[in-house]
Amino acid sequence: MFKYIFIFAGLFLLQGDAMEELSWNEGYKLTWDDFRGQPNQDTDAVAVTASGITFSYSIKQLDNKVHGFKTLVKAFFYPEHSWCKSDQVDVHVLGHEQLHFDITELHARIFRQRITMLKPHDNLAQTLQDMHSAIDEELANMQNNYDAESEYSINVEGQQKWKDSIAIRLKALDKFKSKG
Repeated sequence: MFKYIFIFAGLFLLQGDAMEELSWNEGYKLTWDDFRGQPNQDTDAVAVTASGITFSYSIKQLDNKVHGFKTLVKAFFYPEHSWCKSDQVDVHVLGHEQLHFDITELHARIFRQRITMLKPHDNLAQTLQDMHSAIDEELANMQNNYDAESEYSINVEGQQKWKDSIAIRLKALDKFKSKG
């Protein structure tokens, strides 16, 4: 008898309402129209990108032994949770926000690459959940480092270094890119 285990995890999934999401796509760049959330006037930030990695998997078991698995990893942008102060933003700031989304895609690719190295084993569900937690932590750390080193887009040279670095890393993991 076959037994399937299916798990789905991701950013904002605990909310009851369906949420609009944009899948990362190399042919599409964010526009300010994609930032539909209510701006936070109590912060100096002029824009915020809400993005994250969703992850699901199924595990095929026979006689309580894992025989195979499938996964789905996606990088999403959440328009209703992303916002901008339209009177204070420009094309440079939009590029900063796009790079936040590109960093999310980079981590989706890293996650997919790591998954390809896994072999079915009895503790696979826990391994996948641990990998998902680890990649989420790595993603958050990189997003914070990016903001710090680019000074939230103020440091133009720092911003360009990050843009170049992320482009190289995305290219290196091109075979793991999001399809969509």
